[in-house]
Amino acid sequence: MISLRVPSPTSFDFRRFHAGALERRWRLGRDCLLSFSPNFSENRRGTGFGIRSTKSEAPFTAAEEETLPDGLQPELMPKHVAVIMDGNGRWAKSRGLQPWDGHRAGVEALREIVELCGKWGIQVLTVFAFSTDNWIRPRIEIDFLLSLFERTLKSELQTLAKNNVRISIIGDSSKLPISLLRVINEVEEVTKNNTRLQLIVAVGYSGKYDVLQACRGIAQKVKDGEIEVEEIDERLIEQELETNCTEFPYPDLLIRTSGELRVSNFLLWQLAYTELFFAQELWPDFGRSGFIEALMSFQQRQRRFGGRKS
Repeated sequence: MISLRVPSPTSFDFRRFHAGALERRWRLGRDCLLSFSPNFSENRRGTGFGIRSTKSEAPFTAAEEETLPDGLQPELMPKHVAVIMDGNGRWAKSRGLQPWDGHRAGVEALREIVELCGKWGIQVLTVFAFSTDNWIRPRIEIDFLLSLFERTLKSELQTLAKNNVRISIIGDSSKLPISLLRVINEVEEVTKNNTRLQLIVAVGYSGKYDVLQACRGIAQKVKDGEIEVEEIDERLIEQELETNCTEFPYPDLLIRTSGELRVSNFLLWQLAYTELFFAQELWPDFGRSGFIEALMSFQQRQRRFGGRKS
């Protein structure tokens, strides 16, 4: 069983040293292998996106957690699930707590979803942990988020490795603390050969940033004479996107919590044919029952990828 723990609420240093010029030139996730094999032949029932309301469900027993819940079909499970983990701050505010209390609860919620993905055969889970737009938040909250991320990676590295989970971090590293960059490098190196589940964490990421850095990379190759302008196509762009670190770069299913109905600058290129599911719960409340309902909705979709049956 995959098991992640949230670090205890220890003190953290708000006066952190951030990456210098050399570190800024290093993009997260660029050591990933290039392997693209999107499957456009899948067929699902139903179309569009799902919006669900809040409802409670009794917890499953340990024995039931070893297999798929009733109603879910193994052959229709998504290979790649992406999640916009929205609502930590509102969850904390509604309880009279501080924003960082919500972020700690959000890590607990992520732990549960990671465990379920590992048990149910989902191969890739990509989560939106920190957007480029989040840099405008109060400095104290930003420092806590980065500290929480760093401490969680360090404390859970051996557990993740033991449970055959591969960790990949994508996003712009230019503002990340050097200490966090070192931890990221260690975690990616230690887990790079793991195959049970790939957990991709987007930190300092936005879809616009991803496309922009891909274009710059291609432009540099043209300038250096490595390729001709006429050689630029979709596949080349995909190879430059930060999701080149996974065999399945296109999410089958995107889940967003908190009731918001937008993708918020996340994986803009990669979501072209992704099924969307919007949950009313705030992220810390989403949990197992919410994940099951999202998967049930996904399995009712019919994925045509622009075509139709003859």
